[in-house]
Amino acid sequence: MALVRLISSRKLSQSLSRIGSVRAAFFSTHKFIGDEPVLVRDFIHRALYDAEHGYFSQRSQSVGVLERSIKFNQLEGRKAYMKLLDKVYKQSDISWFTPVELFKPWYAHGIAEAILRTTNLSVPLKIYEIGGGSGTCAKGILDYIMLNAPERIYNNMTYTSIEISPSLAKIQKETVAQVGSHLSKFRVECRDASDLSGWRNVEQQPCWVIMLEVLDNLPHDLVYSQSQLSPWMEVLVENKPESESLSELYKPLEDQLIKRCIEIVEHEAPPVSKPKEIWSKLFPKPRRCWLPTGCLKLLEVLHQKLPKMSLIASDFSFLPDVKVPGERAPLVSTKKDGSSSDYSSYLDAKGDADIFFPTDFWLLERMDHYCSGWRKTEKDGTPSKKGRKRRTLTLDTSAFMDEFGLPSKTRTKDGYNPLLDDFKNTKFYLSVPTHNTK
Repeated sequence: MALVRLISSRKLSQSLSRIGSVRAAFFSTHKFIGDEPVLVRDFIHRALYDAEHGYFSQRSQSVGVLERSIKFNQLEGRKAYMKLLDKVYKQSDISWFTPVELFKPWYAHGIAEAILRTTNLSVPLKIYEIGGGSGTCAKGILDYIMLNAPERIYNNMTYTSIEISPSLAKIQKETVAQVGSHLSKFRVECRDASDLSGWRNVEQQPCWVIMLEVLDNLPHDLVYSQSQLSPWMEVLVENKPESESLSELYKPLEDQLIKRCIEIVEHEAPPVSKPKEIWSKLFPKPRRCWLPTGCLKLLEVLHQKLPKMSLIASDFSFLPDVKVPGERAPLVSTKKDGSSSDYSSYLDAKGDADIFFPTDFWLLERMDHYCSGWRKTEKDGTPSKKGRKRRTLTLDTSAFMDEFGLPSKTRTKDGYNPLLDDFKNTKFYLSVPTHNTK
């Protein structure tokens, strides 16, 4: 889960070489890194989810919970809303508030309406939510279906939350339990959704997978190139034995997940033109690129275990004021005394900082198709001739809520609507299976 950050509120010389130590004020680096270097995605996973020292694992209040819903219709306008938001954040010193929490129950109701409009209601409704935070989305969806769907749909449905944080899993159960009839339909599985061994048999029935502000916190890998034409190298993180700091280690590509991700990113990329090649040789420029390998791994597992899933995901399409270098670089942010501060290096994260990435929705769609089997190449290297297996749609949050939500519920007296007007850097991604499943 990541901080809701409104746009308007924040204007290798050798094949194996160590390049400039990146200093990090870790309280104890060995808690995340052992004697052997680890890939950047493993470092990020530990910094966020380590059972003892991870950001989410040790801070159940890292995801904020509002005591009551905001009555937008009673606010005069933007100034009154921002004043209220400032007060809420100062009262919750270490909490982030996600959109589904700020706009409860209307945000979750919009998602529930999208599901009801597009799902096959002749079979029992199965919903999986990955990274369910405080349980606000689960409760809101269950509430909406109970009140608006045929009784048999609610009575026969199941809602499974897959949550890696034990503290958040406990909060989810408490949130959903506010309505007694929901309990027989809801369960939490405390595990990593991207771990294939955690899934049982392949689910052959249609189902829905919901991921809200999940993609931004999935571990990413970092690759480095000495120039525009040099090959990519994978980046590892290692301890510096003589100090409490970390450094980056660059080495030739070996990791298969990184290789697959690069294949998707560069699929059908045009060849380098002669002028660009000459320019790159005259003026070489190092490149750093962040790869959503955690997302790719998760999609591979979901497509393998839930081949008939429909997917709905929402996340940041870009982030303002990012200080960390590189394409698709993350925002590394911590919070104290009601205000946030950002780090200039991901290595500064020491269990007290959120690390969240912008989502490249074009790349997300390509990975979705790749994992479904459509964009994969044949053994001889030629493009697969299999038909498209997914129908996909990317919408701005305002367009999604206009279509499926109740925008009037989040509108202030003067017509200002924070859900539609402020969240310009968030999008929804919808993906459903086609009949071309062979």
